Amino acid sequence: MGKADYYDVLGVSKNASEEDIKKAYRRMAVKYHPDKNPGDKVAEEKFKEVAEAYEVLRDSDKRAAYDRYGHSAFEQRGAQSSGWGSGGHDPFDIFRDVFGGSGFDDLFGFGRRSSSSGSRKEAGSDLRYNLKITLEEAFQGTEKTIKYSKHAACPKCNGSGAAPGSKKVSCKTCGGTGIFSMRQGFFSMQQTCPDCHGVGTKIETPCHNCGGTGRVMESCTTKVKIPAGIFDGANLRMKSMGEAGTNGGPSGDLYVAIYVIEDKRFERHENDLYCVQKIPFITAALGGEIEVETIDGQANLKIPAGTQSETMFRVKGRGMPDLNRPGTRGNQYVKISIDVPTKLSREQKEKLQEFGKLCNMKSDGFFQRFKEKFESL
Repeated sequence: MGKADYYDVLGVSKNASEEDIKKAYRRMAVKYHPDKNPGDKVAEEKFKEVAEAYEVLRDSDKRAAYDRYGHSAFEQRGAQSSGWGSGGHDPFDIFRDVFGGSGFDDLFGFGRRSSSSGSRKEAGSDLRYNLKITLEEAFQGTEKTIKYSKHAACPKCNGSGAAPGSKKVSCKTCGGTGIFSMRQGFFSMQQTCPDCHGVGTKIETPCHNCGGTGRVMESCTTKVKIPAGIFDGANLRMKSMGEAGTNGGPSGDLYVAIYVIEDKRFERHENDLYCVQKIPFITAALGGEIEVETIDGQANLKIPAGTQSETMFRVKGRGMPDLNRPGTRGNQYVKISIDVPTKLSREQKEKLQEFGKLCNMKSDGFFQRFKEKFESL
């Protein structure tokens, strides 16, 4: 039985443009791809046929010869003129153009790795350390000593994995590529080399200290400088303090995550601090000056007469330092809570009753609320 017409195979007319032929091939190749038709011999043969047709029609010279002489134009050169795997066109190249180079290879497992892949340097992993500090330490800035464990370069072999006097040699199984290839009929299958595990090299005599890995576990101690004004949840990066790389690759980084312990006195919002201050009801009524606690000592605060409960006062410049503007601080906000006595003597009650009458406690102001509180005692 003669070969089918190449135009019919791709489902295009003889006047089809190069782009039409490419689109048709792409559609047919996906349809009959072995991954979509596992074990289907008919689909496999159809896939070969589509690839052969595209190999001829994609080339202007071959297409002209085919249009003039048909299949006989290639009979003398045989299958090598258009076959995949014998010096001809790889039918997957069109998909590599679509998927961006190695994207198709990675997707369908037809990876192309260079022989230098075995010596590829790989960076070490980053590490994370959670560090708790107090609000005062966040305010002042501090220095902490931390201890952690990581994979470090083996001191016996300097990270090479080879015993003294030994060396790394190219893996004979994969030829140093890290990829082991197997051919099954029409297809060439590739997988990670089972001997070198994809590295491409093998060690003649592994280092006894690290077992040939080039890395050992190590306990580390280092100091962390914490800047004044640091926020809860901030991450400090310590370059190259993470795990050692492989094949001479760079070390990863250490990220120190800062957790500021909740303070019982202050609540922080960005660079501002908030607190609650109790004052006697007499001070609230008559006014006066009180001392309030701040993150770095005491501050004086004037209370005007008739101050209501939950009134908010600002103490300027007594908040947290600004990380981005050295020498600048936020503010502290003080919310007033009026401290009403719970136990009064008979004389004190009588005096307050007289005081209430003088102030006309029928109004809805401060003294009316105080009367209601007082009568509940």
